[in-house]
Amino acid sequence: MEAARDFDFTDRHFDNFRKMVSEHTGIALSDAKRELVYGRLTRRLRKLSLDNFDDYTNYILENSEDELSNFINAVTTNLTSFFREDHHFRYLADKLIPELLHRNRASRRIRVWSAGCSTGEEPYSIAITLRESIPDIDNWDVRILATDIDTNVISKGENGIYDEERITGLSSGRIKQWFFKGSNKQAGKVRVKPELQQMITFKQLNLMTEWPMKGLFDILFCRNVVIYFDKPTQKVLFERFTGQLTEDAHMFIGHSETLYNVSERFQLLGKTIYRRIR
Repeated sequence: MEAARDFDFTDRHFDNFRKMVSEHTGIALSDAKRELVYGRLTRRLRKLSLDNFDDYTNYILENSEDELSNFINAVTTNLTSFFREDHHFRYLADKLIPELLHRNRASRRIRVWSAGCSTGEEPYSIAITLRESIPDIDNWDVRILATDIDTNVISKGENGIYDEERITGLSSGRIKQWFFKGSNKQAGKVRVKPELQQMITFKQLNLMTEWPMKGLFDILFCRNVVIYFDKPTQKVLFERFTGQLTEDAHMFIGHSETLYNVSERFQLLGKTIYRRIR
């Protein structure tokens, strides 16, 4: 297998890239990610017409502002789908939104943060759930902030255009109500409707840097994000999340994630569903 490689990829190369990822994103790449890193970065070498990974390391250092973003985009994994982990959206519709409509009836304001939003399916699923659950939503101030470290996926989410196969799991009623189907050159594509796009602001954000948001959020979706961080980093991150949430805010995390031995600032309500403790 090693002999078949187009480029020599040693332990030193992998460790250097792991260190760079950790320093700039907080993500801890395990040994199991070695082949993924090799495959993703090989594409960068070919695109830049570089001969080896030493040259690529130097290229990042010499062109840090531009290539560091490409490097991070290449090695961070983005996996998502519409209404992934559907029980979260059922809880949002059946339990949380009615509670928020009562609690925020004076301000008529709801804020949601989709942290690690990837290509946008999660925030659009949230937007659909909110619109389906709040009959007079246009008389409310409802906004969703969607952030990710990867500028490429942020751009895709902002465009709101997807392959038609991405929505095959949705009901025909939802598809008709919330998506336009493409024709001619756009055949096989769908685009989310403007009333969903208008609810969402997509922004690039590195969770390890300063956060520019001033207001507090009622709901936080941070699913399958912290699994890439080590425990000390997770503890710091969840403490920071606490400071960005309203007193009774709810948080949704990924199916393989837990706050056990990470944070005592949240109360477990159901499977990977938490409420901030006052």
